[in-house]
Formats: sequence, structure tokens, C-alpha cells
Amino acid sequence: HVQLVESGGGSVQAGGSLRLSCAASTYTHSGNCVAWFRQAPGKEREAVATIYTGGGNTYYADSVKGRFTISEDNAKNTVYLQMNSLKPEDTALYYCAAGFVRGYWYTQREYKYWGQGTQVTVS
Repeated sequence: HVQLVESGGGSVQAGGSLRLSCAASTYTHSGNCVAWFRQAPGKEREAVATIYTGGGNTYYADSVKGRFTISEDNAKNTVYLQMNSLKPEDTALYYCAAGFVRGYWYTQREYKYWGQGTQVTVS
């Protein structure tokens, strides 16, 4: 059973930075992609970024391009989301997800495993 644990959320002022971490209990069987999604109050969950594990491609939502960077550390079974130039509209509960993605990277049903989420608040 794959478990994903997010950390690194918190409160920050606009223009600040945070780095989220997603630690997987097992990397090999979690899939070929690890993604970050977010859900703001009253809004649907949306895709933020994904990385095809093992040094593969990365993809970003237009709203975060140039500000967020997704990366991986295979030795630690961990994926990171570096978030810079944060805006109040980035406030949301951020989820880590993993799966064997064969379709569009931003489609939630492509991801089998999900973490519990970590809150990011930008004021």
C-alpha cells in the first residue's frame, strides 16, 4: 500500500516562498507520475504541477508557471514543490498524488494515491 505524506505548508505574506514535500512510502510502485493539486475554499480541486518520475518531464498549470518548480529526490522517495512569488490566490489545501498516468497529467482520476493535504495560506 502506497502512502503519501505532505509537509511544508504554512502561512506566508504575498511575495514569499514555501517548499512543500511529498514523501512516498514506496516510490517504485506508486506510479510514473507524482503531482500536486490544490483546492481553495468553495472551488474545485485543480492540478498545479506534475513530474514524470525518474528524471522525466514536468508540467505546470498556467497560473503557476514561472513561479513554482516541481522536483524529485529519488533517494528520499520525495517530490518537492518550490513555490515562489506567492499570491493570495495561491491559498489552498495542497495535495500530493501519485499514479500511473496514461492520459492527461492534470486529470485527477489518473492518480490512484493521494495524501491528506497541507494548508498554504498567503496574505
